[in-house]
Amino acid sequence: MGEKVAQKIAKGGRRKSARGAVILALTGELGSGKTTFVQGFFRGLGLKRAASPTFIIFRRFAIRHLPFANAYHVDAYRIKKPKELSALGFKEILDDPKNIVLIEWAEKIRRILPEDAHRLKFEHGGRGNERKISL
Repeated sequence: MGEKVAQKIAKGGRRKSARGAVILALTGELGSGKTTFVQGFFRGLGLKRAASPTFIIFRRFAIRHLPFANAYHVDAYRIKKPKELSALGFKEILDDPKNIVLIEWAEKIRRILPEDAHRLKFEHGGRGNERKISL
């Protein structure tokens, strides 16, 4: 699913009325599929490797062949206060319309996310590998 969402965003480019980065705020329990979604999303953008930024908070990946310049993978799991991201230039990343930003554990920083962020909630399904994703 992540791959298909990425292809749709890449194909559509920026909406003229849009301001700032395209933001996908991913929430849900541990093991509910957030990282798998991000990996598929990056595959859909043509990125071959997207290591998780759990211990470094976020990673930037350059995109040269799309209407966007950068894809950011943010892991807010270890964030105690949303203000911690300010020192890392997070607001500037969110304000730049050339960026696509995927945020795992977005519930930890929801107060600093713009209202137009796309919010995806991941849940375990009734069966072993089943997952539910709601928008």
